[in-house]
Amino acid sequence: MWAEVEPLLPPRPPRRYRYPGRKPLDDRKVLCGILFLLYTAIPWE
Repeated sequence: MWAEVEPLLPPRPPRRYRYPGRKPLDDRKVLCGILFLLYTAIPWE
């Protein structure tokens, strides 16, 4: 499934040097978390 979804995601912009902010999460882990919530019908908090 990941092979079909990955090309649809936009490219990530490079992190800024001075104020980089929060580190980005792995796209694959985020997608798995969203699908888990949808599959189990756990309320979103």
